[in-house]
Amino acid sequence: MEGPGLVVRGEAVPFSTALRSLINNPWYSDVRFVVGQERQEIFAHRCLLACRCSFFQRLLGSEPASRVESPVVLSTVPAEAFLAVLEFLYTNSVKLYRHSVLEVLTAAVEYGLEELRELCLEFVVKVLDVELVCEALQVAVTFGLGPLQEYCIAFIEAHSQEALRTRGFLELSAPALLLLLRSDMLCVDEAELVRAARSWARVGAVEQIVDAWKCHALRRGDEARGTPCRRRRGTVARGHHRFLDLPFQ
Repeated sequence: MEGPGLVVRGEAVPFSTALRSLINNPWYSDVRFVVGQERQEIFAHRCLLACRCSFFQRLLGSEPASRVESPVVLSTVPAEAFLAVLEFLYTNSVKLYRHSVLEVLTAAVEYGLEELRELCLEFVVKVLDVELVCEALQVAVTFGLGPLQEYCIAFIEAHSQEALRTRGFLELSAPALLLLLRSDMLCVDEAELVRAARSWARVGAVEQIVDAWKCHALRRGDEARGTPCRRRRGTVARGHHRFLDLPFQ
C-alpha cells in the first residue's frame, strides 16, 4: 500500500513575482473597478479576490448568475490604497508608505482583512510623528482600534504643543477631541489648550455652517437624474447662484 504523500514546495519568489504582474493588468482580467474621487480604472480577477476576501466574494457574487456587471464603482477608497489592497491579496505582502498607510488601514478594516490591518497598525506605530498622530487617532476612534487609540493619546501627551498646532487636530471629530481633552497627561498650559479647542471649534463651526447653507440654499427640482438644482424659497438671489443651474454630477 502506498504511503502518505509528501508536500514539496517550489521557489516562492518567482511565484509571487508572477502574481504581482497580474495586479491592475487588463490581460485575463474579468472585473473592472472605478475607484476614488479621481475615478481611476483598475483591473482585477474575480476568482482571486473572492477566494482571498469575503467582502469581494459578497460584492462580486459567488455564483456565475449573481455576478455584477463591470465596472464596480468604489468611490470612497483612493486608488493608491486600493492598489495596495490588491497587492496584498495577490501576493500576501504589501509595500506601505507613511502618506497613505491610514487609507490602506481604513480599507483593510472595511474589507475585513485582519492580517493587512495588523500590518498597517505595526507600520503606523513605526512611522508615527506629530503631523500624522491626530489623523491616526481619528482613524482609531472611527473604527474602534483600541491599541492604536491608546498609542496615539500617549504620543500626543508627550508632544502636546506640536500636535495641537497641526491641521489633523483641527479636523478631529468631537468624540476624538473629547477623548483627548479628558487626558490628564497633556504637556501644555491650560490657556493654550483652551485656545486650541477654540480654534478647533471655529473650524468645526465653519464646516457646519457650510453644510447648513447647502441644505438651505440648494434643492433638487425632482429626483430625476440630471435635474438642475435651484435656490430654496426664501433664499435671496446672489451672483454666485448662477452656478446652481448646473446639473448634479
